[in-house]
Amino acid sequence: MSQAVGNLWLKEHLSLKQYNLSHSSYIGNFDKIEVSTNGQVERVFGPKYALEKNTIIDHIEFALKYDDLNFGLLKDVFKNLQKKDLIAFIKASPKGKYGRKIGFLYELLTQEILQINIEITGNYIDLLDNEKYITGDVIKNGKWKINNNLLGNNDYCPLVRRTKKLDELLTTDIKKQIQKLEKKYTPQVFKRAISFLYTKETRSSFEIERETPSPDRMERFITLLQKAGGEKGTELLSEKNLTAFQNVIVDQRFANKGFRDFQNYIGENLPNFLERIHYICPPPEFVSTLMNGLQNCIIKTNSTSSVVRASIVSFGFVFIHPFEDGNGRLHRFLIHDMLVRDGLVPNGLIVPVSAHMLNNMKEYDSVLENYSKPILQYILYKKNDAGEITVTNKNEVEAFYRYPDLTEQCIYLAQIINASIIEDMPNELDFVKMYDELKLEIKNVIDMPDKQVNQFILFLHQNKGVLPKRRRKDFAKLKDAEIKKIEELYQEIFELE
Repeated sequence: MSQAVGNLWLKEHLSLKQYNLSHSSYIGNFDKIEVSTNGQVERVFGPKYALEKNTIIDHIEFALKYDDLNFGLLKDVFKNLQKKDLIAFIKASPKGKYGRKIGFLYELLTQEILQINIEITGNYIDLLDNEKYITGDVIKNGKWKINNNLLGNNDYCPLVRRTKKLDELLTTDIKKQIQKLEKKYTPQVFKRAISFLYTKETRSSFEIERETPSPDRMERFITLLQKAGGEKGTELLSEKNLTAFQNVIVDQRFANKGFRDFQNYIGENLPNFLERIHYICPPPEFVSTLMNGLQNCIIKTNSTSSVVRASIVSFGFVFIHPFEDGNGRLHRFLIHDMLVRDGLVPNGLIVPVSAHMLNNMKEYDSVLENYSKPILQYILYKKNDAGEITVTNKNEVEAFYRYPDLTEQCIYLAQIINASIIEDMPNELDFVKMYDELKLEIKNVIDMPDKQVNQFILFLHQNKGVLPKRRRKDFAKLKDAEIKKIEELYQEIFELE
Protein backbone atom coordinates (compact mmCIF):
# COMPACT_ATOMS: atom_id res chain seq x y z
CA MET A 1 0.00 0.00 0.00
CA SER A 2 1.26 3.47 -0.88
CA GLN A 3 2.14 5.87 1.95
CA ALA A 4 1.94 9.66 1.81
CA VAL A 5 5.24 11.51 1.86
CA GLY A 6 6.44 15.12 1.56
CA ASN A 7 3.81 17.86 1.41
CA LEU A 8 0.91 15.38 1.43
CA TRP A 9 2.19 13.75 4.63
CA LEU A 10 2.70 17.16 6.24
CA LYS A 11 -0.81 18.25 5.23
CA GLU A 12 -2.41 15.10 6.65
CA HIS A 13 -0.19 14.70 9.71
CA LEU A 14 -0.68 18.33 10.83
CA SER A 15 -4.35 18.57 9.71
CA LEU A 16 -3.72 21.44 7.30
CA LYS A 17 -6.70 20.61 5.12
CA GLN A 18 -7.09 24.11 3.71
CA TYR A 19 -4.15 23.72 1.33
CA ASN A 20 -4.64 22.28 -2.14
CA LEU A 21 -1.54 20.59 -3.49
CA SER A 22 -0.52 20.75 -7.14
CA HIS A 23 1.83 17.77 -6.58
CA SER A 24 1.17 14.85 -4.20
CA SER A 25 3.75 12.16 -3.47
CA TYR A 26 3.59 8.61 -2.16
CA ILE A 27 6.03 5.81 -1.41
CA GLY A 28 4.94 2.54 -3.03
CA ASN A 29 6.22 -0.59 -4.69
CA PHE A 30 7.05 0.97 -8.06
CA ASP A 31 7.40 4.37 -9.76
CA LYS A 32 4.26 5.85 -11.34
CA ILE A 33 3.06 9.34 -12.32
CA GLU A 34 -0.54 10.38 -13.01
CA VAL A 35 -1.57 13.85 -14.21
CA SER A 36 -5.22 14.90 -13.92
CA THR A 37 -7.05 17.03 -16.47
CA ASN A 38 -6.60 20.12 -14.24
CA GLY A 39 -2.83 19.59 -14.12
CA GLN A 40 -2.54 18.11 -10.63
CA VAL A 41 0.22 15.53 -10.35
CA GLU A 42 0.23 12.35 -8.26
CA ARG A 43 3.55 10.54 -8.18
CA VAL A 44 4.39 7.23 -6.58
CA PHE A 45 8.07 6.72 -5.70
CA GLY A 46 9.67 3.29 -5.38
CA PRO A 47 10.92 1.81 -2.07
CA LYS A 48 14.41 3.32 -2.41
CA TYR A 49 12.91 6.78 -1.77
CA ALA A 50 11.43 5.76 1.60
CA LEU A 51 12.51 8.02 4.47
CA GLU A 52 14.70 6.56 7.20
CA LYS A 53 13.04 8.78 9.80
CA ASN A 54 9.45 9.99 9.80
CA THR A 55 10.07 13.50 11.12
CA ILE A 56 8.59 16.81 10.01
CA ILE A 57 12.00 18.01 8.85
CA ASP A 58 12.60 14.90 6.74
CA HIS A 59 9.25 15.38 5.01
CA ILE A 60 10.02 19.07 4.42
CA GLU A 61 13.32 18.06 2.80
CA PHE A 62 11.55 15.47 0.61
CA ALA A 63 8.97 18.11 -0.41
CA LEU A 64 11.69 20.57 -1.41
CA LYS A 65 13.33 17.88 -3.54
CA TYR A 66 10.31 16.44 -5.32
CA ASP A 67 7.06 18.35 -4.63
CA ASP A 68 5.88 21.81 -5.68
CA LEU A 69 6.51 24.59 -3.21
CA ASN A 70 3.54 25.73 -1.16
CA PHE A 71 4.56 28.69 1.00
CA GLY A 72 1.34 28.78 3.00
CA LEU A 73 1.56 25.12 3.92
CA LEU A 74 5.25 25.50 4.74
CA LYS A 75 4.61 28.49 7.00
CA ASP A 76 2.04 26.51 9.00
CA VAL A 77 4.36 23.50 9.12
CA PHE A 78 7.07 25.71 10.63
CA LYS A 79 4.66 26.62 13.44
CA ASN A 80 4.69 22.93 14.41
CA LEU A 81 8.46 22.61 14.23
CA GLN A 82 10.77 22.96 17.23
CA LYS A 83 13.53 25.50 16.57
CA LYS A 84 16.10 23.33 18.33
CA ASP A 85 15.31 20.40 16.01
CA LEU A 86 15.76 22.57 12.92
CA ILE A 87 19.01 24.06 14.23
CA ALA A 88 20.34 20.59 14.98
CA PHE A 89 19.39 19.44 11.47
CA ILE A 90 21.24 22.38 9.88
CA LYS A 91 24.31 21.99 12.12
CA ALA A 92 24.61 18.32 11.21
CA SER A 93 25.35 19.33 7.60
CA PRO A 94 26.20 23.05 7.33
CA LYS A 95 27.00 22.67 3.61
CA GLY A 96 23.78 20.81 2.86
CA LYS A 97 21.68 22.74 0.38
CA TYR A 98 18.31 21.61 1.73
CA GLY A 99 19.18 22.54 5.30
CA ARG A 100 20.18 25.97 4.05
CA LYS A 101 17.00 26.34 2.01
CA ILE A 102 14.84 25.28 4.95
CA GLY A 103 16.69 27.71 7.25
CA PHE A 104 16.23 30.58 4.79
CA LEU A 105 12.53 29.84 4.24
CA TYR A 106 11.93 29.48 7.98
CA GLU A 107 13.30 32.97 8.62
CA LEU A 108 11.48 34.43 5.61
CA LEU A 109 8.07 32.99 6.40
CA THR A 110 8.09 33.21 10.21
CA GLN A 111 10.13 36.43 10.45
CA GLU A 112 12.06 34.74 13.29
CA ILE A 113 15.86 34.46 13.40
CA LEU A 114 17.60 31.11 13.83
CA GLN A 115 20.68 31.34 16.08
CA ILE A 116 22.85 28.63 14.51
CA ASN A 117 26.22 29.85 15.84
CA ILE A 118 28.16 28.25 13.02
CA GLU A 119 29.28 29.53 9.66
CA ILE A 120 27.44 28.20 6.65
CA THR A 121 30.01 27.20 4.05
CA GLY A 122 29.92 26.23 0.41
CA ASN A 123 28.91 28.01 -2.79
CA TYR A 124 25.78 30.10 -3.14
CA ILE A 125 22.80 28.07 -4.36
CA ASP A 126 19.55 29.18 -6.02
CA LEU A 127 16.51 28.98 -3.80
CA LEU A 128 14.15 28.21 -6.69
CA ASP A 129 15.07 25.77 -9.45
CA ASN A 130 14.95 27.71 -12.74
CA GLU A 131 13.75 24.58 -14.52
CA LYS A 132 10.73 24.23 -12.23
CA TYR A 133 9.76 27.84 -11.52
CA ILE A 134 9.70 31.29 -13.08
CA THR A 135 12.25 33.18 -11.00
CA GLY A 136 12.93 36.77 -9.98
CA ASP A 137 16.07 38.84 -9.66
CA VAL A 138 18.69 37.45 -7.29
CA ILE A 139 19.32 38.94 -3.87
CA LYS A 140 22.24 37.21 -2.16
CA ASN A 141 21.72 36.06 1.42
CA GLY A 142 25.11 35.74 3.09
CA LYS A 143 23.93 33.88 6.20
CA TRP A 144 22.54 30.92 4.27
CA LYS A 145 24.63 31.32 1.09
CA ILE A 146 21.32 31.44 -0.80
CA ASN A 147 20.50 33.24 -4.06
CA ASN A 148 17.05 34.53 -3.21
CA ASN A 149 15.35 34.41 -6.63
CA LEU A 150 11.76 34.54 -5.39
CA LEU A 151 9.23 36.73 -7.20
CA GLY A 152 8.36 38.64 -4.03
CA ASN A 153 8.89 38.88 -0.30
CA ASN A 154 7.13 37.81 2.88
CA ASP A 155 4.40 40.44 2.42
CA TYR A 156 3.42 39.05 -0.96
CA CYS A 157 5.16 36.23 -2.80
CA PRO A 158 3.41 34.62 -5.77
CA LEU A 159 4.65 31.36 -7.22
CA VAL A 160 4.63 30.55 -10.94
CA ARG A 161 5.44 26.99 -11.90
CA ARG A 162 7.05 26.27 -15.24
CA THR A 163 4.76 24.13 -17.33
CA LYS A 164 5.16 22.96 -20.88
CA LYS A 165 2.20 25.09 -21.89
CA LEU A 166 3.52 28.27 -20.26
CA ASP A 167 7.02 27.82 -21.65
CA GLU A 168 5.61 27.40 -25.17
CA LEU A 169 3.46 30.53 -24.86
CA LEU A 170 6.39 32.60 -23.61
CA THR A 171 8.41 31.77 -26.73
CA THR A 172 6.18 34.07 -28.82
CA ASP A 173 8.22 37.11 -29.86
CA ILE A 174 5.60 39.78 -29.22
CA LYS A 175 7.85 42.64 -30.30
CA LYS A 176 8.51 40.91 -33.61
CA GLN A 177 4.81 40.25 -34.18
CA ILE A 178 4.02 43.94 -33.66
CA GLN A 179 6.85 44.98 -35.98
CA LYS A 180 5.40 42.70 -38.68
CA LEU A 181 2.06 44.47 -38.38
CA GLU A 182 3.72 47.88 -38.61
CA LYS A 183 5.45 46.82 -41.83
CA LYS A 184 2.37 45.23 -43.38
CA TYR A 185 0.04 48.23 -43.06
CA THR A 186 0.48 51.89 -44.00
CA PRO A 187 1.16 54.34 -41.16
CA GLN A 188 -2.23 55.94 -41.82
CA VAL A 189 -4.10 52.64 -41.44
CA PHE A 190 -2.05 51.68 -38.39
CA LYS A 191 -2.66 55.03 -36.70
CA ARG A 192 -6.41 54.93 -37.36
CA ALA A 193 -6.66 51.35 -36.12
CA ILE A 194 -4.80 52.11 -32.90
CA SER A 195 -7.07 55.10 -32.24
CA PHE A 196 -10.07 52.81 -32.71
CA LEU A 197 -8.52 50.11 -30.46
CA TYR A 198 -8.15 52.55 -27.57
CA THR A 199 -11.88 53.22 -27.77
CA LYS A 200 -12.72 49.56 -28.19
CA GLU A 201 -10.51 48.54 -25.27
CA THR A 202 -12.16 51.14 -23.05
CA ARG A 203 -15.68 50.15 -23.99
CA SER A 204 -14.88 46.44 -23.57
CA SER A 205 -13.32 46.99 -20.14
CA PHE A 206 -16.52 48.70 -18.94
CA GLU A 207 -18.75 46.07 -20.58
CA ILE A 208 -16.95 43.30 -18.69
CA GLU A 209 -18.23 45.04 -15.54
CA ARG A 210 -21.69 45.33 -17.17
CA GLU A 211 -21.40 49.11 -17.29
CA THR A 212 -22.20 51.61 -20.02
CA PRO A 213 -19.91 54.58 -19.40
CA SER A 214 -20.77 58.19 -20.14
CA PRO A 215 -18.69 59.88 -22.89
CA ASP A 216 -16.60 61.77 -20.32
CA ARG A 217 -15.75 58.58 -18.40
CA MET A 218 -14.80 56.96 -21.70
CA GLU A 219 -12.44 59.81 -22.46
CA ARG A 220 -10.92 59.71 -18.97
CA PHE A 221 -10.18 55.99 -19.26
CA ILE A 222 -8.72 56.38 -22.76
CA THR A 223 -6.46 59.13 -21.41
CA LEU A 224 -5.35 56.82 -18.58
CA LEU A 225 -4.58 54.00 -21.04
CA GLN A 226 -2.51 56.40 -23.13
CA LYS A 227 -0.39 57.13 -20.04
CA ALA A 228 0.52 53.45 -19.56
CA GLY A 229 4.13 53.01 -18.53
CA GLY A 230 4.52 56.65 -17.55
CA GLU A 231 4.86 56.32 -13.77
CA LYS A 232 8.08 55.18 -12.09
CA GLY A 233 8.02 51.45 -11.41
CA THR A 234 8.88 52.07 -7.77
CA GLU A 235 5.77 54.23 -7.39
CA LEU A 236 3.25 52.60 -9.74
CA LEU A 237 1.30 50.75 -7.04
CA SER A 238 1.57 53.40 -4.34
CA GLU A 239 -1.68 54.28 -2.60
CA LYS A 240 -1.42 57.85 -3.90
CA ASN A 241 -0.98 56.78 -7.54
CA LEU A 242 -3.62 54.08 -7.60
CA THR A 243 -6.14 56.27 -5.80
CA ALA A 244 -5.61 58.95 -8.45
CA PHE A 245 -6.16 56.31 -11.18
CA GLN A 246 -9.30 55.04 -9.45
CA ASN A 247 -10.70 58.55 -9.16
CA VAL A 248 -10.24 59.03 -12.91
CA ILE A 249 -12.25 56.02 -14.04
CA VAL A 250 -15.17 55.77 -11.61
CA ASP A 251 -18.25 57.91 -11.16
CA GLN A 252 -17.00 60.78 -8.99
CA ARG A 253 -19.59 59.96 -6.33
CA PHE A 254 -17.72 56.69 -5.72
CA ALA A 255 -14.17 58.01 -5.85
CA ASN A 256 -12.09 56.68 -2.93
CA LYS A 257 -9.62 58.63 -0.80
CA GLY A 258 -7.29 55.66 -0.39
CA PHE A 259 -7.18 51.89 0.03
CA ARG A 260 -10.22 50.37 1.68
CA ASP A 261 -10.50 50.00 5.46
CA PHE A 262 -13.50 47.68 5.32
CA GLN A 263 -14.19 44.10 4.28
CA ASN A 264 -15.51 43.75 0.74
CA TYR A 265 -16.60 40.84 -1.41
CA ILE A 266 -17.86 40.05 -4.90
CA GLY A 267 -21.28 38.52 -5.31
CA GLU A 268 -24.52 38.54 -7.25
CA ASN A 269 -28.19 38.73 -6.34
CA LEU A 270 -30.23 35.69 -7.37
CA PRO A 271 -33.90 35.77 -8.49
CA ASN A 272 -35.03 34.45 -5.07
CA PHE A 273 -33.47 37.52 -3.37
CA LEU A 274 -30.61 35.46 -1.99
CA GLU A 275 -27.02 36.43 -2.63
CA ARG A 276 -24.30 34.25 -4.09
CA ILE A 277 -20.79 35.18 -3.01
CA HIS A 278 -18.08 34.57 -5.61
CA TYR A 279 -15.06 35.92 -3.78
CA ILE A 280 -14.21 37.33 -0.36
CA CYS A 281 -11.38 39.83 -0.61
CA PRO A 282 -8.50 40.01 1.86
CA PRO A 283 -9.46 41.45 5.26
CA PRO A 284 -8.73 45.21 5.39
CA GLU A 285 -5.84 44.85 7.85
CA PHE A 286 -3.94 42.83 5.21
CA VAL A 287 -4.40 45.31 2.35
CA SER A 288 -1.54 47.71 3.08
CA THR A 289 1.14 45.03 3.45
CA LEU A 290 -0.20 43.06 0.48
CA MET A 291 0.01 46.14 -1.73
CA ASN A 292 3.52 46.91 -0.44
CA GLY A 293 4.50 43.34 -1.27
CA LEU A 294 2.96 43.58 -4.74
CA GLN A 295 4.92 46.79 -5.36
CA ASN A 296 8.06 44.89 -4.32
CA CYS A 297 7.26 42.27 -6.98
CA ILE A 298 7.79 44.91 -9.67
CA ILE A 299 11.26 45.59 -8.28
CA LYS A 300 12.06 41.90 -7.71
CA THR A 301 11.10 40.79 -11.23
CA ASN A 302 12.93 43.32 -13.40
CA SER A 303 14.56 40.59 -15.49
CA THR A 304 11.53 38.26 -15.50
CA SER A 305 9.32 37.72 -18.57
CA SER A 306 7.18 40.83 -19.18
CA VAL A 307 4.07 38.70 -19.68
CA VAL A 308 4.64 37.03 -16.31
CA ARG A 309 5.22 40.43 -14.68
CA ALA A 310 1.99 41.76 -16.21
CA SER A 311 0.14 38.70 -14.89
CA ILE A 312 1.55 38.94 -11.37
CA VAL A 313 0.86 42.66 -11.04
CA SER A 314 -2.57 42.76 -12.68
CA PHE A 315 -4.04 39.61 -11.13
CA GLY A 316 -2.32 40.30 -7.82
CA PHE A 317 -4.00 43.71 -7.77
CA VAL A 318 -7.49 42.47 -8.61
CA PHE A 319 -7.29 39.65 -6.04
CA ILE A 320 -6.22 42.14 -3.32
CA HIS A 321 -9.11 44.39 -4.46
CA PRO A 322 -7.93 47.53 -2.61
CA PHE A 323 -10.86 49.75 -3.67
CA GLU A 324 -14.62 49.60 -3.42
CA ASP A 325 -15.08 50.20 -7.16
CA GLY A 326 -12.92 50.24 -10.28
CA ASN A 327 -10.68 47.28 -9.38
CA GLY A 328 -11.45 45.32 -12.56
CA ARG A 329 -10.73 48.22 -14.90
CA LEU A 330 -7.51 49.06 -13.05
CA HIS A 331 -6.54 45.38 -13.24
CA ARG A 332 -6.79 45.53 -17.03
CA PHE A 333 -5.06 48.93 -17.18
CA LEU A 334 -2.12 47.42 -15.26
CA ILE A 335 -1.72 44.76 -17.97
CA HIS A 336 -1.17 47.52 -20.52
CA ASP A 337 1.04 49.49 -18.17
CA MET A 338 3.43 46.60 -17.56
CA LEU A 339 3.67 45.67 -21.26
CA VAL A 340 4.48 49.27 -22.21
CA ARG A 341 6.73 49.76 -19.16
CA ASP A 342 8.88 46.80 -20.19
CA GLY A 343 9.04 47.94 -23.82
CA LEU A 344 7.26 44.81 -25.03
CA VAL A 345 4.56 47.01 -26.56
CA PRO A 346 5.58 50.42 -27.99
CA ASN A 347 4.39 53.54 -26.21
CA GLY A 348 1.18 54.76 -27.87
CA LEU A 349 0.05 51.29 -28.98
CA ILE A 350 -2.52 49.15 -27.24
CA VAL A 351 -3.18 45.40 -27.31
CA PRO A 352 -6.96 44.79 -27.10
CA VAL A 353 -6.92 42.29 -24.22
CA SER A 354 -10.25 43.45 -22.74
CA ALA A 355 -12.01 42.96 -26.07
CA HIS A 356 -10.69 39.39 -26.25
CA MET A 357 -11.75 38.76 -22.63
CA LEU A 358 -15.23 40.13 -23.34
CA ASN A 359 -15.63 37.80 -26.31
CA ASN A 360 -14.48 34.83 -24.20
CA MET A 361 -15.99 35.56 -20.79
CA LYS A 362 -16.24 31.91 -19.79
CA GLU A 363 -12.45 31.56 -19.89
CA TYR A 364 -11.95 34.86 -18.03
CA ASP A 365 -14.41 33.86 -15.31
CA SER A 366 -12.75 30.46 -15.06
CA VAL A 367 -9.26 31.87 -14.41
CA LEU A 368 -10.68 34.17 -11.70
CA GLU A 369 -12.54 31.26 -10.10
CA ASN A 370 -9.37 29.16 -10.23
CA TYR A 371 -8.12 31.48 -7.49
CA SER A 372 -11.34 32.35 -5.64
CA LYS A 373 -13.00 28.92 -5.25
CA PRO A 374 -10.36 27.33 -2.98
CA ILE A 375 -10.64 30.34 -0.65
CA LEU A 376 -14.44 30.01 -0.42
CA GLN A 377 -14.06 26.37 0.64
CA TYR A 378 -12.26 27.29 3.86
CA ILE A 379 -12.97 30.93 4.71
CA LEU A 380 -15.42 31.52 7.56
CA TYR A 381 -17.39 34.71 7.95
CA LYS A 382 -20.45 36.28 9.48
CA LYS A 383 -22.81 38.71 7.82
CA ASN A 384 -24.92 41.32 9.59
CA ASP A 385 -28.33 42.73 8.63
CA ALA A 386 -26.67 45.53 6.66
CA GLY A 387 -24.97 42.96 4.44
CA GLU A 388 -21.51 43.64 5.90
CA ILE A 389 -19.12 40.72 6.14
CA THR A 390 -16.53 39.94 8.81
CA VAL A 391 -13.99 37.15 8.25
CA THR A 392 -13.68 35.06 11.43
CA ASN A 393 -10.69 32.85 10.53
CA LYS A 394 -8.27 35.46 9.17
CA ASN A 395 -5.10 33.70 10.32
CA GLU A 396 -6.12 30.41 8.72
CA VAL A 397 -6.74 31.95 5.27
CA GLU A 398 -4.06 34.67 5.24
CA ALA A 399 -1.65 32.50 3.23
CA PHE A 400 -4.16 32.25 0.34
CA TYR A 401 -3.77 35.99 -0.17
CA ARG A 402 -0.04 36.34 0.58
CA TYR A 403 1.37 33.35 -1.31
CA PRO A 404 -0.83 32.67 -4.36
CA ASP A 405 0.07 30.21 -7.09
CA LEU A 406 -0.51 32.33 -10.22
CA THR A 407 0.57 29.72 -12.78
CA GLU A 408 -2.86 29.46 -14.39
CA GLN A 409 -3.26 33.24 -14.49
CA CYS A 410 0.09 33.57 -16.30
CA ILE A 411 -0.91 30.91 -18.83
CA TYR A 412 -4.25 32.64 -19.39
CA LEU A 413 -2.77 36.11 -19.92
CA ALA A 414 -0.06 34.79 -22.23
CA GLN A 415 -2.79 33.16 -24.35
CA ILE A 416 -4.86 36.36 -24.37
CA ILE A 417 -1.93 38.58 -25.37
CA ASN A 418 -0.78 36.18 -28.09
CA ALA A 419 -4.30 35.84 -29.52
CA SER A 420 -4.87 39.60 -29.40
CA ILE A 421 -1.69 40.33 -31.35
CA ILE A 422 -1.72 37.39 -33.76
CA GLU A 423 -5.48 37.31 -34.48
CA ASP A 424 -7.43 40.31 -33.18
CA MET A 425 -5.13 43.17 -34.18
CA PRO A 426 -4.67 41.95 -37.80
CA ASN A 427 -8.45 41.62 -38.07
CA GLU A 428 -8.92 45.19 -36.86
CA LEU A 429 -6.21 46.49 -39.19
CA ASP A 430 -7.73 44.62 -42.13
CA PHE A 431 -11.11 46.09 -41.31
CA VAL A 432 -9.73 49.66 -41.26
CA LYS A 433 -7.90 49.03 -44.52
CA MET A 434 -11.03 47.69 -46.24
CA TYR A 435 -13.16 50.42 -44.69
CA ASP A 436 -10.89 53.12 -46.14
CA GLU A 437 -10.87 51.39 -49.52
CA LEU A 438 -14.67 51.15 -49.57
CA LYS A 439 -15.05 54.77 -48.53
CA LEU A 440 -12.87 55.87 -51.42
CA GLU A 441 -14.83 53.73 -53.90
CA ILE A 442 -18.16 55.10 -52.62
CA LYS A 443 -16.87 58.63 -53.20
CA ASN A 444 -16.16 57.62 -56.82
CA VAL A 445 -19.78 56.49 -57.18
CA ILE A 446 -21.30 59.54 -55.50
CA ASP A 447 -19.61 62.37 -53.65
CA MET A 448 -21.83 62.55 -50.58
CA PRO A 449 -20.81 63.92 -47.14
CA ASP A 450 -18.51 61.84 -44.93
CA LYS A 451 -21.13 61.50 -42.23
CA GLN A 452 -23.56 59.86 -44.64
CA VAL A 453 -20.86 57.61 -46.11
CA ASN A 454 -19.98 56.41 -42.62
CA GLN A 455 -23.64 55.80 -41.83
CA PHE A 456 -24.14 53.87 -45.06
CA ILE A 457 -21.15 51.61 -44.34
CA LEU A 458 -22.37 51.03 -40.78
CA PHE A 459 -25.80 49.91 -42.01
CA LEU A 460 -24.21 47.64 -44.61
CA HIS A 461 -21.93 46.13 -41.95
CA GLN A 462 -24.87 45.46 -39.66
CA ASN A 463 -26.89 43.76 -42.41
CA LYS A 464 -24.29 41.62 -44.23
CA GLY A 465 -23.64 44.06 -47.06
CA VAL A 466 -27.25 45.00 -47.86
CA LEU A 467 -28.85 48.32 -46.98
CA PRO A 468 -31.89 47.54 -44.76
CA LYS A 469 -35.20 48.59 -46.31
CA ARG A 470 -36.09 50.68 -43.26
CA ARG A 471 -32.94 52.74 -43.88
CA ARG A 472 -33.74 53.55 -47.52
CA LYS A 473 -35.47 56.80 -46.49
CA ASP A 474 -32.20 58.01 -44.89
CA PHE A 475 -30.64 58.03 -48.38
CA ALA A 476 -33.59 59.35 -50.39
CA LYS A 477 -31.27 61.38 -52.64
CA LEU A 478 -29.51 58.23 -53.90
CA LYS A 479 -30.75 56.29 -56.94
CA ASP A 480 -31.48 52.58 -56.65
CA ALA A 481 -28.64 51.85 -59.08
CA GLU A 482 -26.19 53.80 -56.92
CA ILE A 483 -27.26 51.91 -53.80
CA LYS A 484 -26.91 48.58 -55.60
CA LYS A 485 -23.42 49.54 -56.81
CA ILE A 486 -22.32 50.46 -53.27
CA GLU A 487 -23.68 47.16 -51.95
CA GLU A 488 -21.68 45.28 -54.60
CA LEU A 489 -18.55 47.24 -53.69
CA TYR A 490 -19.01 46.36 -50.03
CA GLN A 491 -19.47 42.67 -50.75
CA GLU A 492 -16.45 42.64 -53.07
CA ILE A 493 -14.08 44.53 -50.76
CA PHE A 494 -15.17 42.68 -47.60
CA GLU A 495 -15.13 39.43 -49.56
CA LEU A 496 -18.70 38.41 -48.82
CA GLU A 497 -20.17 35.60 -50.89
